[in-house]
Amino acid sequence: YVLPHMPRDGRGRIIHIASERGHIGTPGVSVYCAAKGAILNLTRQMAVELAPVKIGVTAISPGPILTEYSLDRYQDDPEGRKAMLNAVPMGRFGTPEEVAAAAAFLASDEANFIHGTSLVVDGGYLAQ
Repeated sequence: YVLPHMPRDGRGRIIHIASERGHIGTPGVSVYCAAKGAILNLTRQMAVELAPVKIGVTAISPGPILTEYSLDRYQDDPEGRKAMLNAVPMGRFGTPEEVAAAAAFLASDEANFIHGTSLVVDGGYLAQ
């Protein structure tokens, strides 16, 4: 629905939100991992299809981000929280503002040649 209204001058951007779980498998969340993997593949496919009309397509794959969901999830599970933080090389949760900064960058002219890929914002979680 939005494509007819998007600029065709190289400034049009579509930014999907995926997850680091779209890059890896995790026990107990197979449907979530599959859905996020599908978003990553949709990003690649749309990038190929929309490149000729100069619309950039990327995704952001956040890792552990400090949200209401994560606060609720770990409220009664301090060991789970500790295990997650130990799995992140930076040793902390990311913030929604850091994900927003990634989106702002991908929407900027500085990201004109970034196309068909995902920017992972996870404190190094996938680097291990």
